[in-house]
Amino acid sequence: MALDTSFLQPAVTAILDLDGSGERLLPLECKTPSNAEAVALLESAGSAQLFPGSRSPEGAMAGLWLYFSCFEQSHALAQELPTLEGSYWHAIVHRQEPDDWNSGYWFRRVGAHPVFPELFDGARALGYEPSGSAWDPFAFIEFCAAARNRPGSATERVAREVQRLEWQLLFAWCARVRR
Repeated sequence: MALDTSFLQPAVTAILDLDGSGERLLPLECKTPSNAEAVALLESAGSAQLFPGSRSPEGAMAGLWLYFSCFEQSHALAQELPTLEGSYWHAIVHRQEPDDWNSGYWFRRVGAHPVFPELFDGARALGYEPSGSAWDPFAFIEFCAAARNRPGSATERVAREVQRLEWQLLFAWCARVRR
C-alpha cells in the first residue's frame, strides 16, 4: 500500500521524501537514525507547524520520528501523549527496541484501535497469517521477535512489510485533519 501524502503539509512530504516517501521498510530493531538531514529538519520543526488541525499532531510527530528510526525522540513524545495514539506509538517503539513485554503493556492500554480492521486485512494480503478474525497486536509482537532471529528470511520481510503498513495507517490516522 502506497502512503497517500496528498493531505500532508508540503514540509512533511519533503521530509518523508528524504527516505522513501513513507515507503521505507522500518527495521525490526531500532538502532540508528536513517537520515541525518531528516533528523535536523524534525529537530527544528514542531508538531503544530507540521500538522495543523490534525487529529493528533503529537502522534503524527512521534510517527515521523519513528519512521526515521529515532527511538529516543519518538519514545519521549509517545510517553507524554495520553491517548490511544500515544499508547500505540509507545507500543511500536518498544517492539522495535526490542522490549516485547513493554510493547505488550502499551498494546493492552491501546485495546482496539480504529486502524486494526484495515491492518488485519492488509497484513493478510502481505502474507501474514493472523489467527482469529481481528488484528492481534500481541501475536504480531511474537511474529516480529521470531523474524528478528531470522535476518534475510521471508519471515523478516513479511514482518517488515506489515510493520510498514501499520506505520502508514497509524501515521495517516494521526496526521489527517479532524472532521
